[in-house]
Amino acid sequence: MTHSTTTTTTTSMNNFCTPMASLRINSGLSSSSPFIAPNPNPSQRQRQRLLSNASLSFKVKEGWRYSMCVNGTPVLEDGNLRINGKDALTGVPGNVVVTPFTNTSAFVGATATSADSRHVFKLGVIQDVRLLSLFRFTIWWMIPRMGNSASDIPIETQMLLLEASEKEKGPTSDDASTSYILFLPVLDGEFRSSLQGNSSNELEFCIESGNPDIVTSESLRAVFVNFGDNPFDLVKESMKILETHLGTFSIRETKQLPGMLNWFGWCTWDAFYQEVNPQGIKDGLKSVSEGGTPAKFLIIDDGWQDTTNEFQIEGEPFAEGSQFGGRLASIKENNKFRGTTGDDQKETSGLKDFVLDIKKNFCLKYVYVWHALMGYWGGLVLNSSGTKMYNPEMKYPVQSPGNLANMRDLSIDCMEMEKYGIGAIDPDKISQFYDDLHKYLVSQGVDGVKVDVQNILETICSGLGSRVSLTRQFQQALEESIATNFKDNSIICCMAQNTDSIFHSKRSAITRASDDYYPKNPTTQTLHIAAVAFNSIFLGEVVVPDWDMFYSQHCAAEFHAVARAVGGCGVYVSDKPGKHDFKILKRLVLADGSVLRAKYPGRPSRDCLFNDPVMDGKSLLKIWNLNKCTGVIGVFNCQGAGSWPCTEKESSVQENVDSLISGTVSPADVEYLEEVSGKQWTGDCAVFSFNTGSLFRLAKAESFGIALKVMQCDVFTVSPIKVYNQKIQFAPIGLTNMYNSGGAVESVDLINDASSSKILIKGRGGGSFGAYSRTKPSSVLLNSNNEEFKFSAEDNLLTVTIPPTTSSWDITLCY
Repeated sequence: MTHSTTTTTTTSMNNFCTPMASLRINSGLSSSSPFIAPNPNPSQRQRQRLLSNASLSFKVKEGWRYSMCVNGTPVLEDGNLRINGKDALTGVPGNVVVTPFTNTSAFVGATATSADSRHVFKLGVIQDVRLLSLFRFTIWWMIPRMGNSASDIPIETQMLLLEASEKEKGPTSDDASTSYILFLPVLDGEFRSSLQGNSSNELEFCIESGNPDIVTSESLRAVFVNFGDNPFDLVKESMKILETHLGTFSIRETKQLPGMLNWFGWCTWDAFYQEVNPQGIKDGLKSVSEGGTPAKFLIIDDGWQDTTNEFQIEGEPFAEGSQFGGRLASIKENNKFRGTTGDDQKETSGLKDFVLDIKKNFCLKYVYVWHALMGYWGGLVLNSSGTKMYNPEMKYPVQSPGNLANMRDLSIDCMEMEKYGIGAIDPDKISQFYDDLHKYLVSQGVDGVKVDVQNILETICSGLGSRVSLTRQFQQALEESIATNFKDNSIICCMAQNTDSIFHSKRSAITRASDDYYPKNPTTQTLHIAAVAFNSIFLGEVVVPDWDMFYSQHCAAEFHAVARAVGGCGVYVSDKPGKHDFKILKRLVLADGSVLRAKYPGRPSRDCLFNDPVMDGKSLLKIWNLNKCTGVIGVFNCQGAGSWPCTEKESSVQENVDSLISGTVSPADVEYLEEVSGKQWTGDCAVFSFNTGSLFRLAKAESFGIALKVMQCDVFTVSPIKVYNQKIQFAPIGLTNMYNSGGAVESVDLINDASSSKILIKGRGGGSFGAYSRTKPSSVLLNSNNEEFKFSAEDNLLTVTIPPTTSSWDITLCY
């Protein structure tokens, strides 16, 4: 599909109604006048903008939280964009256009004097404010960057959050009122936008179509701006607004979640890399099961497909990067999985027999396989009988200037210009390709796919439309095929962190949230944890962030394990067969292979949002989440073990960092605790430390100190103490032998009878059940049988031992 004519995009989202029209106002603006009539000369390019004082209603889905509770009016005064009485931008240029949307939000864009496929527009100055950027440091992946002015905002920023603090009015008040301003660059017609800062502390936005034939002279809705007093509500509500307005993606809460998220898994990648083979898979599944943590889902990663690589010649030295020149020869498995034997290569079995065998022998619930968006890294073989029906064409990726300004990536560099190129599937054939591939996989007993290398589309759209439209076409075809062929929305997206993909995620519910886990690189372990946590602020509203695999037998194993426990994500390892730490695994995985997955994507606590947990030398990282009845906080010392890429610091490891970093933890670090506290809450919480096994009582606003060495962590269960029957004060902790102990608790109810009051706790998994009880119960029943228990009057910790093979249980406390 070739576009031979020049297309000019003059506006965006033409199919959607907007509550207010853009206000384009002449530069002679009086700050005392709330409205100025538009300049009657439509050809004049220099325009000023004003946000309306009008308050707009926005339909909110029933049951959906809307708690920003701010009623300020965005307004432009003397060239400064003021939001809720605070300057978000100063020195706003005259070509910037603001389209008011709700009483707290607006779209921001700009106009140019000539048409082009790429523009960079200045928006105004940002300085002396704490900020958080999420930016793509390579074409594939995002990381966070903290700063205090626009010059700290990297190229390719996809989310920008500002902290706006002001002293409360009054001569003696030391309290600060904090609100937050969010900038989200979005998709505007055929153009994708991103943010960046310059050395003059000016915020800029860049729009690009990715195709020199698709040009425009204006983008009026390139950036969505919103503000609120809760940063997590602000992002959530902004994404909900964009979901409704753009109509191109869906938020996580509306999507079907694949069943594999609730089960422990094993991935073949770091165990075998591309040398994966059937016997190795069987050995790995056997060893992880024999240790008492059976894998219930399997990802057969790269190495199973029928590929060829003309750049790797037997007998010649391996050329670094040549692996990315491999191409898919057919949609079927390679000889390793066909079970061929002898010189005649007679086929004795195939992928289907192998999958059915491991499902039966290892009680697997789900088997996923890996493939790239274009089939393989280098796309399809052009003239193969197994691929020619998809009309592959050789394309040489061209990266945008934004990507080239950050960190180069070996995989994309090897596909560029003079090197290997990509055998790109004809967009008109992409639906057929995915349908053929996925139908075949289903016929072989495969349950789902991990689809990699998705951002590649932004580099090959010349002659195929814009990067936005090409991504939309491929994403729709992929999701339609998943829905048609698999039963469980069974897809994990990977290398898909550009906003082209994010804002086209209609059905896909899981996306990798960080660069790869690199077991051989000790300097990336802490970066991995911090990157996923911060990226989840944005990604977690659209998908369940995937934290990737890890080794259970590794110097950073517990660091990664605790992060998965609080991450609300899938839990899977990539251990080599026989190389497992079951002490760690059994703190994540129950005997039946299920995991105690928390309710939401794990994100940094509010007081961590603008602190660099990797490189400021003083800050701990706290990640919060909720379970059905409790909260949970993971605390990590990520300092001194690595450095963020794309910084002035050249060393990969920080120097002169204190070995012990101190911080504070509070029940208030858990957002939305009211969801589990209920009306019976005393206002206090029982807090349990996994590391020390200690239990203490705190008011919600109280805090306690913690000190951790480099790459040390702890996890705290936070359980609201409730009053039952006006006299019993109780809070469940859960299975204290598990990192996320509260994840084992399903419900807590009061049962009254004539003789006593009883508290019934339902849960799952074996181990040591713990709870806070103000008074000692007279007896305890476990699944209707009297059970011995321990009670400590010193800290009010009650414990009951549950047999390790117990899948579900009822504990009744009689008072």
